[in-house]
Amino acid sequence: MTTTNDTPVLRVAGRPVGRYVTRPELPVRLSPRPYLHPVTTLAGTAVTELSPADHTHHLGVGVAVPDVEGTNFWGGRTYVRDQGPTELDNHGAQRHTTFQLRDPDGFVEELRWVASGAEVLRERRTVAATELTDRAWALDFTFSLTNVTPGPLSIGSPATNGRPGAAYGGFFWRARKEREAPRVFTSGAEGEAEVHGARADWLALAGSTWTLVFAGATDRTRRDPWFVRTAQYPGVGSSLAYDERLPIPPGDTVVRRIVTVVADGRLDRDASAALVRKAVSQ
Repeated sequence: MTTTNDTPVLRVAGRPVGRYVTRPELPVRLSPRPYLHPVTTLAGTAVTELSPADHTHHLGVGVAVPDVEGTNFWGGRTYVRDQGPTELDNHGAQRHTTFQLRDPDGFVEELRWVASGAEVLRERRTVAATELTDRAWALDFTFSLTNVTPGPLSIGSPATNGRPGAAYGGFFWRARKEREAPRVFTSGAEGEAEVHGARADWLALAGSTWTLVFAGATDRTRRDPWFVRTAQYPGVGSSLAYDERLPIPPGDTVVRRIVTVVADGRLDRDASAALVRKAVSQ
């Protein structure tokens, strides 16, 4: 995949930890959009995947929504009620407009969400990388979606369209796939079956030599359930439309903030909770 030169590299304590691709050259079917990949630990271990064979529309770390008034900003097939996953010519694109701020440790970006040639949502995306310890850093990711159309919009998911449990859409992190599935846990639950769909202040995904700890950093974000996959593939998202569509009236804005701890080693509950507290308080 080729890109333009407008590709920031996030750095923590001088070390590169993430590459942000603003204008990827991708097939329309993948719902082209900016993404972070590779994202690495401070020791250099990659903790993201880009267009893996199992889901070619999974693009590292970013924002992806499968249904904005019928437009697919997630990529791949669209879930149609009473029909199932269906190939449709309904893919949108997120287009980088400009950087309002750009530093080695982060940026503020403006994007346009375009469907059938028309802008439907305008996004402001703020991303910052912060050192926590000599073995962990935090990715602070905020996105604000504003309805710029004259009419109401709503965000949906396969779950709201009739597929139970498939409430993906919003912030999404496609993690590194390894031979063994990662461990997933919250402060009070363990395993994909228990954690998927739960509302929890934080959620940890622990691979062979790395751990990601995700936390909603605002009250509103913490009310969104977690979307979790470990057995089929490793991925974590925060669900914008879990059991009902999320309306966005004209001119209104939806804001979410996720802070992710990226750590070397396999963290336990106490270590995960301590790092999250430090990351969110900064």
